[in-house]
Amino acid sequence: MTNQLDLKQLLALIRKKLWIVILVAVIGTAGAGSYSLWVAKPVYEAYTKLIVNSTLGNAGAIKLDLNMINTNLSLINTYKEIIRTPSIMDLVVEKNPELGLTTEQLMRNIRFSSVNGTQVVTVSYLDTDYKRAAKVVNSVSFVFQQQIPLIMKVDNVYILHTADTNKQPSPVKPETKVNIAIGAVVSLMFGIMLVLLLEFFDDRIRTEEAVNRYLGLPALAVIPAIKPNDYNSKTPTMAAGTGNAFSSGEAKGEKANG
Repeated sequence: MTNQLDLKQLLALIRKKLWIVILVAVIGTAGAGSYSLWVAKPVYEAYTKLIVNSTLGNAGAIKLDLNMINTNLSLINTYKEIIRTPSIMDLVVEKNPELGLTTEQLMRNIRFSSVNGTQVVTVSYLDTDYKRAAKVVNSVSFVFQQQIPLIMKVDNVYILHTADTNKQPSPVKPETKVNIAIGAVVSLMFGIMLVLLLEFFDDRIRTEEAVNRYLGLPALAVIPAIKPNDYNSKTPTMAAGTGNAFSSGEAKGEKANG
């Protein structure tokens, strides 16, 4: 029963100060949208696709061997680690000094992913400049294809797709709608917490219920707040009556003193 009353009191408090919650939610949502639209720099993604497959036969046909396919699939995890090593990234930096990137930056931002059960892998890179991102993934793919036979002693990596440097796709970040939704939810929760904190630190007792709840005592009397407009709207007769009563009291007091 106490929990139900507490919950009702909290809901009543939030409803009473709902304007604070709405104001904070509007400000937070507008801030998240403004940041996504005008402050955050757009980030683009460029990617290439590779296939890890068995070597070509003399007739130029791909040898469809189940054991070889399983071997190639198991090698993909190894290739994921190799492509992020300095042995690959140092060559990319040396061949493309115009990119202005370091080996550490490439190793940190390059992505090598694959779908389970397939031999196709994707090399992707995120950057605020799409042309630079496209040059990075193309160069990484070419260097990786050249170095794998030297490292693994097997030539089974082929490039299926390269990034088009002349293309200008839509940015993948920031996700404006997602950021606005997150901003709305977070600011709404912050607004509710703010209302509860204001109530928690407010030590004033204003109602009969508060007296009973905090002091455990019944309220003997209630003095309502009188607004200036209510005081000025009193009729002259009432004002005069009040004055006469005060004067009569004074007269009786004087007679008693005499």
